[in-house]
Amino acid sequence: MNKDFFLNTEEVAKKLLGMKLIHETLDGIISGKIVEVEAYLFNDPASHSYKGKTKRNKAMFEEGGIAYVYKIYGVHHCFNVVTNKKGIGEAVLIRALEPLEGIELMKINRKKDSDLCNGPAKLVEALGIKKEQEKKDLISSELRIEEFEIPKNIVAKERIGISKGKSLKLRFYINKNKYISKIN
Repeated sequence: MNKDFFLNTEEVAKKLLGMKLIHETLDGIISGKIVEVEAYLFNDPASHSYKGKTKRNKAMFEEGGIAYVYKIYGVHHCFNVVTNKKGIGEAVLIRALEPLEGIELMKINRKKDSDLCNGPAKLVEALGIKKEQEKKDLISSELRIEEFEIPKNIVAKERIGISKGKSLKLRFYINKNKYISKIN
């Protein structure tokens, strides 16, 4: 995988499905297969970048292939893959993972034994991703994405939990995967 992989946001969203998100921590490796994502485009009223660059969303305007980590509801963090060319302001939200490695660490991080990665805030907590990891290179850092498997059947649906741009089918998930956050 190289930086060119991250250019077309909608295509990147689909190609991320089946890939492995890895976090090398001091306690061990934690990873999961990406099973659900949402694309956010620069001209998309639901995107953080829609009204331009701010202190909160400035990572979205960097060159694709880095992490964008932000807080929602003032409590939880979400993890995104920045996409497209520098200055464009696009990203793919990772919504759900199928746990692969470090499952015991995930349970400790989440303080739960189930529902570890079936939602964007849950997977960030399970993998121990921190705001300080924003702008990390997702090709070569301790927080990275690697090829794993190619899914056979991808579903495109409306995104979840937004009030604008609801009709856009920019949510993608692996059909019949039991780890997705919501079936609709």
